[in-house]
Amino acid sequence: MTVRNIVEIDQQKCNGCGLCVPACAEGAIQIIDGKARLVSDTYCDGLGACLGHCPQGAITIRQRDASPFDEAAAQRHLQQVPSAAHKPPVAGACPSAAPKSLLPVLPGAAPQAPTGQAASPASALANWPIQLHLVPPNAPFLHDADLLLVADCVPAACADFHRRLLKGRPVVIGCPKLDDTRAYVDKLTAILTESAIHSLTVVHMEVPCCTGLVRIAEAAIARAGRPIPVDDLTVTIRGDVLC
Repeated sequence: MTVRNIVEIDQQKCNGCGLCVPACAEGAIQIIDGKARLVSDTYCDGLGACLGHCPQGAITIRQRDASPFDEAAAQRHLQQVPSAAHKPPVAGACPSAAPKSLLPVLPGAAPQAPTGQAASPASALANWPIQLHLVPPNAPFLHDADLLLVADCVPAACADFHRRLLKGRPVVIGCPKLDDTRAYVDKLTAILTESAIHSLTVVHMEVPCCTGLVRIAEAAIARAGRPIPVDDLTVTIRGDVLC
């Protein structure tokens, strides 16, 4: 036994959707009795490729005593159960876990507004999903990116959010008061580690509880073990952006 990173699945949060199963190349996760379960410590490499595929945020990486990862044993396991790493999600599984890079709207391609009405500004959103729990750490839109980490109240308060803050950057959102902040630190650490993020801009509301988003970012950067430039922006409840 040795202390190492290994997957932990919260059985209370897991709804058995199965999206994590094909995300685990070693076949360490299977649906048993309607829940995702780690079938053996020796099959789990602890890298967390399955993290972004759980819409319930039930999967985290923890350090604990565990048997060493045995790649040969994992391969033998896959040969015995060939569908373990390639099993499709069960019917009704949440489609929001599928990462997408959204192409920008080309000039002139936007639909015309009805006569007498002003055209709506084009959305600057370039990625999906955006909820931090749902974003895979190695999603293509994250590679070498300048990432925007935003409290989920910010877009509602800041009228100029798309043009001023979002344009040209992938975004992930979350609430540092109501959501599982430990899972957020785990996920953000995985993103910073696996996707070589260039910089991180944290945008939060002026209310005190929202500054927890900055602490999440700081903890993730410390765990990632490499210097990442951070810009901290505050948005007032009136929508002003304070640098």
